[in-house]
Amino acid sequence: MKALLVIDVQNGIVSCGDYKEELFLMEQVIKDFKESNCPVIFVQHVDDAEESPLKRGSIGSEIHSSLKDYSDFIIEKQTPSSFFQTELTQTLEKLGVDHLFIIGFETEFCCMFTAIAAYDRGYNVTFIKDATGTTNTAESYSMQGLDVKQFVGTVLRWSSVIEVVNYTEYTEKYK
Repeated sequence: MKALLVIDVQNGIVSCGDYKEELFLMEQVIKDFKESNCPVIFVQHVDDAEESPLKRGSIGSEIHSSLKDYSDFIIEKQTPSSFFQTELTQTLEKLGVDHLFIIGFETEFCCMFTAIAAYDRGYNVTFIKDATGTTNTAESYSMQGLDVKQFVGTVLRWSSVIEVVNYTEYTEKYK
């Protein structure tokens, strides 16, 4: 069975930029999974630090209103990996999931770490790179011309173990 992980689509992240295109693609993928009766699992990053935009219990930590009604499950995490010290593995086992599709925010951290951790746990993994977003830019990394999503997609594709597709490829293959 396949399942969709929607990672860190939270107010404190979405409010940092213009993510209309990414949110649109995320919603399209989510709708596909809902129509196929496949689980949609939201992963919510929460911090205990007072100054964090994702502070536990704050408006910033809440799932963004445009997508929150689609969730079948919400898993809380406190690290980039959605698997580390969370209930995700148990939830996936109960559901009989063997193929994870990954979309969401912080492409180069939470989405990539989760994709690698999922592969390490024996899941087939499909990473839909243009249905991810990040608050970081080339300037964040002092790397002129860096396209974070393209870079992460290339690195994961080079691994030859994680399938990386864009939305068009996803719809051609899985819809």
